[in-house]
Amino acid sequence: MSGHNKWSSIKHKKGAADAKRSKIFSKISKEITVAAKMGGTDIESNSRLRVAVQNAKGQNMSKDVIERAINKAEKDASSFEENTFEGYGPGGIAIYVECLSDNNNRTVSSVRAAFSKAGGQLGTNGSLSFLFDRKGIFVIHILENFDLEEFELEMIDAGAEDIERNENTIIVTTAFEDFGSVSKKLAEMKIEPESQELDRIPNNTNSLSIEDAKKVLRLVEKLEDDDDVQNVFHNLEITEELENSL
Repeated sequence: MSGHNKWSSIKHKKGAADAKRSKIFSKISKEITVAAKMGGTDIESNSRLRVAVQNAKGQNMSKDVIERAINKAEKDASSFEENTFEGYGPGGIAIYVECLSDNNNRTVSSVRAAFSKAGGQLGTNGSLSFLFDRKGIFVIHILENFDLEEFELEMIDAGAEDIERNENTIIVTTAFEDFGSVSKKLAEMKIEPESQELDRIPNNTNSLSIEDAKKVLRLVEKLEDDDDVQNVFHNLEITEELENSL
């Protein structure tokens, strides 16, 4: 299959190259703790926890660290809330922010300040969500003797919308409702993804000048550095010229 949007593959490559490991571990640990607190500590019966643990393994998080994050759910009295923020960055680029926070006032203030300092503006919830489609994204490392044809057939049967080979990885895209079935099929095939997550993929992307595009990416990076922020999505077109300038 071909035609997978460039946005998610660029997002993965840039994330792998630029991510601060300690920050990633912190965000994944929080997701594990919240998932365990909301759905219980049994990985088999708690699908959200299972995905979080799989992503932790994909980032080479140790078993001890994963177990501590799970156990924290039973000991930590903190109550995390899931919040989303929508707004426009420089050049009118749509930005969607997902947060997990134990202090909503702090989070609102921090996110609003990041937008304001970058010349952007927060909007009302729901004002931009229609610009993004909820998709499942699986990133799988290609092992030796990998049978790509058989893999594609299995994925299509499980509900994959698109499969793209990208250097040493395969990116599988699914509709929101098929995320679980594809995840289950990968487990049956004993394939552990480097990551599996529900992303918000822009319906259309907008290109800016290199200077303005870098302003947007600096805002995205500022938001991602916030401990309360779990994910940031945007509809900036990552052109080849922009990618080469980063």
